Amino acid sequence: MSGETSYQLLIDVSRPLRRAIGRLGEFDFPAGRYVYTGSAKRGLEARIARHLRRRKPLRWHIDYLLAAPGVAVAGVVRSRRHECALNRAVPGRIPALGFGASDCRAGCGAHLKYLGRGRSGTK
Repeated sequence: MSGETSYQLLIDVSRPLRRAIGRLGEFDFPAGRYVYTGSAKRGLEARIARHLRRRKPLRWHIDYLLAAPGVAVAGVVRSRRHECALNRAVPGRIPALGFGASDCRAGCGAHLKYLGRGRSGTK
């Protein structure tokens, strides 16, 4: 494989929130650090730049979370690993079943994981 095709967004949620995520429904997101794993067959940098913009149409599950007050991207990791392999390598729990995994065929459950409060520097 040439170039990076997968990415992970390190996301900080400053306070607990309840958020509607598209057609998935409403979910509770505790304060702390999350990791969202995604991919792009082409235009990886454009996809990442879109995620980092505050104003955008709500299209993907991650858009709904990132649009919430008190939610910020703390970092981005790019990878050549397959999206699902990268996601499965992350410890943590799934806060919203199906989140970011509409097209997942590897049985990940979700491509968003909650790492806990200590990882984000929140208390």
